[in-house]
Amino acid sequence: MSPSPHPSRHWTITAMTLCGLVALPILTVCASFFFATADVWGHLLDTVFPRYVGTSLLLMLLVGGGVTVGGVGTAWLVTMCRLPGARWLEWALLLPMAMPAYVVAYTFTDLFAYAGPVQSTLRLWFGWRTAAEYWFPAIRSTGGAAAVLTLVLYPYVYMLARTAFLEQSVCVLEVARTLGRGPWRAFWSVAFPLARPAIVAGVALALMETLNDFGTVDYFAVDTLSTGIYRTWLGLGQPLAAAQLGAVLTGFVFLLLSVERWSRGQARFHHTTPRYRALPRLPLSPSTTGLALLFCLLPIVLGFALPLLVLASWAWNSGLGRLLSRDFTILAGNSFLLACLSAVLAVSVALVLAYAQRLSPRPLTRALCRVAALGYAIPGSVIAVGILIPLTATDRFLSSSLRALTGWSPGLILTGTLVALIYAYLVRFLAVSLNGVEASLGKVTPSMEAAARTLGQTPGGTLRRVHLPILRGSLLAAGLLVFVDVLKELPATLLMRPFNFDTLAVRTYNLASDERLSDAAAPALAIVLVGLLPVLLLSRAIARSRPGASSSPRS
Repeated sequence: MSPSPHPSRHWTITAMTLCGLVALPILTVCASFFFATADVWGHLLDTVFPRYVGTSLLLMLLVGGGVTVGGVGTAWLVTMCRLPGARWLEWALLLPMAMPAYVVAYTFTDLFAYAGPVQSTLRLWFGWRTAAEYWFPAIRSTGGAAAVLTLVLYPYVYMLARTAFLEQSVCVLEVARTLGRGPWRAFWSVAFPLARPAIVAGVALALMETLNDFGTVDYFAVDTLSTGIYRTWLGLGQPLAAAQLGAVLTGFVFLLLSVERWSRGQARFHHTTPRYRALPRLPLSPSTTGLALLFCLLPIVLGFALPLLVLASWAWNSGLGRLLSRDFTILAGNSFLLACLSAVLAVSVALVLAYAQRLSPRPLTRALCRVAALGYAIPGSVIAVGILIPLTATDRFLSSSLRALTGWSPGLILTGTLVALIYAYLVRFLAVSLNGVEASLGKVTPSMEAAARTLGQTPGGTLRRVHLPILRGSLLAAGLLVFVDVLKELPATLLMRPFNFDTLAVRTYNLASDERLSDAAAPALAIVLVGLLPVLLLSRAIARSRPGASSSPRS
């Protein structure tokens, strides 16, 4: 009798299958360059492609600089300086994460356009009659898009930089002070280098979200690679050319990831003493305190409070009854259904992958999990194109086969269905749940697992009886993060949703595109309010990472 396969082999095979499905859209996009579309590419190269690339690079440069200054500056001030209301600022600076960039774009257009209240008030105060008599920055421009994206993406850098600053000991900063360096020189020469890997990772995340953005740049009429994919697919009817544009955009993403890895690998900074004391708060002069408070309050006001007030005003003026209307209920139900199914599926797949890696911690398994996590770095429009091409080919094959066998053609079976859309969400947001599940699973001591196995439990039984009760809280948190991300996702939903099936994000985009901003208030407000949940979770997690929060400092 042949020996039975090792119990972990089934988990490894399952993980390999799942990773193959997750990687399929990315491989499809990369393989698109092997197919000729000379006529379309010749047209794109002669007309819009240089503008797509140039604008994308400029947008990345502006947003990268903005999130670095905003995120690092606010993190340093609330962590290291004595500011009134610092504890409130610590979590309030995360609030813009709950605000989708395209929603901020809609509210800013209403506020800062020529007919908006800001310019109208300025003309009233100064007696100006026409726009030719004064200069005001155009909000619907590349600079305006960069400002909006900076306001909603700087929390990525703030969150990681502040965590890195909290992990630093006062001992290393005291050494710099004894060498004659003031607080600010100590920041540049000691604190900033120690936090640089975290800062670079945060900037890379922000830039990947910038490349993924579609709603903001489309509404502001800014030509980027993301809008180019959408127009090439739907406007020109060229899915293969759209996939090749997606491959170019994917190249930008992998370049960002390579730069982030290279930055971490070139220099290493370590604490050289086991002694740890909490960081003291530096006193500031009254004038410096005022400037520091203004610097911290400005992104909160512009990135969250002001857009929220505008949305509330629109909802009030258009009638709060819209929130209870049948149309809004259907939209909310569609969004809730997609978000719930995607969250459950993403957490389940992440659990399988993480557990397979734990059972078989070999290089192949770890590499597969890294491949599965690539989807979060790929823009939603690219994933949509990468999914639609093989699904369309599959539908054509199935339809022709059934027609040959039975004489009946079922039409499209997978394309344009909820199955395809949820598949896109899984590819896009699997990494969100996988990172959390891996971290939590790694904290479970192997001795508990070994004890269960000695009592006759299979790997599946051990997972069900030992790991799941311990991981319950982490699984719920990971599911919540995926839920909110799906609720806000726009590019993939626009390309892949079933006919006559709208979500809150799609309806907000469609109404805003028709300049019906007041009507867009109700779905946009619902997205923002739900988006506050993971922000509160993140603020609590960062607060718990404070030295001395759960244990006394070492001496």
